[in-house]
Amino acid sequence: MTPAEPGQARRGIPADDGDELHFCSTCAFSAACLDRGYDKSRLMDLHVLVEHSPPIREGEHIFRESDDFNAIAAVRAGTVKTYVTDLEGREQVLGFFLPGEVIGLNAISTAKYPCNAVALETVLLCRFSFPKIATLATRMPGLQQHLFRLLSEDIGKANFLAGDFTAEERMAAFLVVLSRRYAARGLSATRFRLTMARTDIANYLRLAAETVSRILKRFQRDGLVRVDRREIELLDRPALERAARNVLRN
Repeated sequence: MTPAEPGQARRGIPADDGDELHFCSTCAFSAACLDRGYDKSRLMDLHVLVEHSPPIREGEHIFRESDDFNAIAAVRAGTVKTYVTDLEGREQVLGFFLPGEVIGLNAISTAKYPCNAVALETVLLCRFSFPKIATLATRMPGLQQHLFRLLSEDIGKANFLAGDFTAEERMAAFLVVLSRRYAARGLSATRFRLTMARTDIANYLRLAAETVSRILKRFQRDGLVRVDRREIELLDRPALERAARNVLRN
């Protein structure tokens, strides 16, 4: 592998792509294997299932609704948006996926993707044949448990905004959850880039775009955040967590 160019990791391209016996720095399955202490042969069993995709450019689709399902994909770099379109052609954003997260899990039961997935910036993926990784999981309890946890998290995302919450509660919860997801991947929990447009955030939160902008300005005025275009810094995360407590329940 050639050395990373200056600023490469900052743009989302992973600095470490791994090799035959080591995981990528953003691998969605590394914790499941390393925590169980699997030996190199087990790591090789998983590694040979990986298909690294070529770069997917901003605006390109990874899969579309009703496409046949045969693989799940772990995001190595970039951000992916999932959405559906209703009969009137209106888009409904379902979620955003960051490096180290897995897309396609909601297609397992029907064997067809129930939504669309599009790159919000240049995206790199690791594709795993689901039949093959499911077979391997029966021999690796740690991997099987991790797959169950990923499925549970995916279901939890669907329930994220099911309640009757205020706009402020929704926006605070969105920022806190993003913070936690970045922190879980060893990235800053207080300073990050909103790779999704305000209109996409508003759509996801079931709010007007003007409402999202107004709440961010209010949060900034109250000293909770600092916003510079798409760059955001959480200045008072405990206050945001208190504002989001009804949504997050923790």
